Amino acid sequence: MHQEHKRDLEFETRFYESVLRRNRSYVDVIELLGGLYTKQGRVAEGLKMDRRLVRLQPRNATAHYNLACSLVLSKRKADALRSLHRAIELGYTDLEWMQQDTDLEGLKGNPEFERLLQRLKSQS
Repeated sequence: MHQEHKRDLEFETRFYESVLRRNRSYVDVIELLGGLYTKQGRVAEGLKMDRRLVRLQPRNATAHYNLACSLVLSKRKADALRSLHRAIELGYTDLEWMQQDTDLEGLKGNPEFERLLQRLKSQS
């Protein structure tokens, strides 16, 4: 990662962490922090934010999708597949992104993941 970009990510992270300290349920900030942590390789912290967001918004398909990504990165494939199923049940439909999302690389070739992709293809 380029040094300047790394500093920018760290600055953004500190800023959003300070916002979250003032409002522990600020869902937009929780979602942003989850992504920022993951970009910085802080997968466990990203997973924590994604779990928190799902608790606050249990019917948010994108939150479940992001949780699945964090779970894959945490080597928890079975949990990730359950979260992906839930995301699709709740209306997640971005098949193209699912196929190219590098966070889901750990699921490529998995029969259950392939069935999920087929399910989305048949829905479109």
